[in-house]
Amino acid sequence: MADNYLEEKYDQFLKRKDEEHRAKCKVWKKRLDDYRKRMEAGKTPAEKPE
Repeated sequence: MADNYLEEKYDQFLKRKDEEHRAKCKVWKKRLDDYRKRMEAGKTPAEKPE
């Protein structure tokens, strides 16, 4: 019983960790794409988009 409980908790942990990692990567990609668009438009990263 304890082994099943621990395995289930560990599987939940891995699933949550994977979801957090995917969310982090998604945000990073969005920021990178935004940066690339601003660089193509000739703006520096310090300038705010209008």
